[in-house]
Amino acid sequence: MYLQHFKFNEVPFALTPNTHFFLNIDSHLEALNLLLVGLDNGAGFIKIIGQVGTGKTILCRKLLNTLDEKYVTAYLPNPHLTPAGMRIALAEELGIKVPRNQGQHQVLKKISHALIAVAAQGKLVVLLIDEAQAMPEETIEALRLLTNLETETQKLLQVVLFGQPELDELLDRPSLRQLRQRIMFSYHLRALDSSATRRYVTHRLSASGYNGPELFSEKALSRVHNASRGIPRLVNVLCHKALLVAYGRGDRLIDKQHIERAIEDTEDIKPAKTGGQRQWRLLALLLFFGVVYVFLGFDGLIP
Repeated sequence: MYLQHFKFNEVPFALTPNTHFFLNIDSHLEALNLLLVGLDNGAGFIKIIGQVGTGKTILCRKLLNTLDEKYVTAYLPNPHLTPAGMRIALAEELGIKVPRNQGQHQVLKKISHALIAVAAQGKLVVLLIDEAQAMPEETIEALRLLTNLETETQKLLQVVLFGQPELDELLDRPSLRQLRQRIMFSYHLRALDSSATRRYVTHRLSASGYNGPELFSEKALSRVHNASRGIPRLVNVLCHKALLVAYGRGDRLIDKQHIERAIEDTEDIKPAKTGGQRQWRLLALLLFFGVVYVFLGFDGLIP
């Protein structure tokens, strides 16, 4: 691939949410600080909302890596579970062995005992749920009931929900108003602005081991920002493809032309752009045939 060509130690724009590439841009840094403050203050529920590709998963993993020994963490990356499945998944995350034929009452009892034991050690249990918009309504309600477990001074279980905007729509249902009222802190991740996009690209290049001259021209970075709409995942896709294009041509500077080639090959960007191109091409074609028709028509009238 292009690693040796550009002298990278690793792929700088991979889609895997690697916390090695986490950048303290304003939106993500604010969200991380809010999470740390909220958990330290015993918040029952914290909600982080972001569009697809805005960095919710990498933020979640960064939080997992940042929390110290004061916390015991449980992580559910795929919450599309029944209430029973959710309880079993939480139990397993807490190191509780659950026999296949274990009744739900016993599962809940074991979870309660485990949470009390952790609290007795002066620690806090935090459950982080990624893609929370996929949780069935009855599972969310079961989760709320789990957070009822508490001592006289603290909650035994704190929950952080990471989800797409559909999570807000889900929580707006009247049947979930009790959980909605328990959300003490919430944050909406923003897309990158032009300046943050430049910092993001530069940071990932540096983190991948690149220490040469400027690799992306200003025009290239500006085009990346406009085309990606400031969505980090799309920034990664465009930059990765542009590097492939440059490598194939033997170029060492990424310019606007490389980004344009990457845009043409990117589905989430291509339809809107090529749709317009198709309309213009169709219009041009119609005009062309119209001119030919008129010309031939009048030509046919000449004896």
